[in-house]
Amino acid sequence: MSAPRRFTGDTLVIASHNSGKVREIAELLAPYAAHFTTAGALGLPEPEETGDSFVANAELKARAAASAGHIALADDSGLVVPALNGDPGIYSARWAGPEKDFALAMAKVEEGLAGKTDRSAYFVCALSLAWPDGHVETVEGRCYGTLVWPPQGEHGFGYDPMFRPNGYAITFGEMDPTEKHEMSHRADAFAQLVERCFQ
Repeated sequence: MSAPRRFTGDTLVIASHNSGKVREIAELLAPYAAHFTTAGALGLPEPEETGDSFVANAELKARAAASAGHIALADDSGLVVPALNGDPGIYSARWAGPEKDFALAMAKVEEGLAGKTDRSAYFVCALSLAWPDGHVETVEGRCYGTLVWPPQGEHGFGYDPMFRPNGYAITFGEMDPTEKHEMSHRADAFAQLVERCFQ
């Protein structure tokens, strides 16, 4: 296996049109890149996510943004529920519909779990760093927990209010965002990526 490629540029394109996600990524990588821009700011369209895994979709988005000439970082993340055969998985955002209504998405998950005893779940975050020459470095982070109902807490986004990480008595929705950022699936993936490409 070849040695990982290091990030040596000064500008990093964050391949996302989600302002919350862009802010979070920029904060996490601020020590390692002098300048950040986004796919949206560069006028790049959002590519259709046609991959069959988190890794495939992250790589697809990163490559599309890197085609503009800068090193680009993309993430693809979601909730995997074993009792629902892995759903919503890569379709986590789509379960919320065009209005991005995650109350609806959480209700759909709960409906699917009716009568099932296994309420385990895990969040996955795939991060992909792509260079204009086509080279890609990708990592995947996970955070395991249990699904609770009704949803609890106002913090976080997506499925956070129904996800209680293992070892905790509160959901991501109830947790202080700083604490969540230290132990989430995204934190796991970023720790791997920083070690691999930024240190």
